[in-house]
Amino acid sequence: MTVPVRHPRRQRSGRRFDLRATALFFGFAAVGLCVAGWIVRTALDVAERRPAWAFVLVLVAVAAVVLGRRGRSRLSVLGLARRTTGALEEGAATALDALEATRTVAPAAPAPLVPEPTAATVDLHAVLDPDEFEQAIAGLCLRDGCAEAEVVGGAGDLGADVIAVAPDGRRLVIQCKRYAEDNKVGSEDLQRFGGTCFTVHEADVAVVVTTSGFTRPAAEYAEQCGIVCVDADRLREWNGGRGPAPWALVPGPAGETGPVDDALG
Repeated sequence: MTVPVRHPRRQRSGRRFDLRATALFFGFAAVGLCVAGWIVRTALDVAERRPAWAFVLVLVAVAAVVLGRRGRSRLSVLGLARRTTGALEEGAATALDALEATRTVAPAAPAPLVPEPTAATVDLHAVLDPDEFEQAIAGLCLRDGCAEAEVVGGAGDLGADVIAVAPDGRRLVIQCKRYAEDNKVGSEDLQRFGGTCFTVHEADVAVVVTTSGFTRPAAEYAEQCGIVCVDADRLREWNGGRGPAPWALVPGPAGETGPVDDALG
């Protein structure tokens, strides 16, 4: 009796399920997703401060994808995970360096403060109205040593706008003419002031201060009566501390004289 020979069955070919490799793959995938989320958050922070770095991060990501596709056929799951993680770490380091650079940039130096103009640099005729002009003249008198200075201008002042006491004790009577540059003080203004400054106000020194100038007849009348004329140029010098005060332009009580008043015209 012939006994048939049984051939052993061939086992089905196929990849064996590897639990360890699968778990390792998913572990690295989870780590990669966490790192990717952190990088995206950091990249958004960097992009808000420096948009150029956002473009750099995009290039790094594209390069990582291209390299991953080229090596997919010859890289194992573990190798691919390692390369991806390395690329993500490099991108994260670049983003952190950029963020740190934005935080450590020295703040710009503050713009220099422009000092406000002082009384010595203000152009009086350009910024003050008539009342403020009288106050400014009284302030100049006090600044230069007058014991008293009072604004008395107004209705019925009879030509006196400021009355002060000079450092040497003389009584100053000042008339203020806040005029436009092309409107000069005429002889009629000087005559009205000359009729009251000495007799009514008992001035030792009578002064007319203007922001413009004086006509020739007015200057001649002032010279005859002994009235000190302070035009715009002389006022600017007095205000800036470069010229004498009006009471220094006439002889003092002890015969001391100041600069000669030879520029009335």
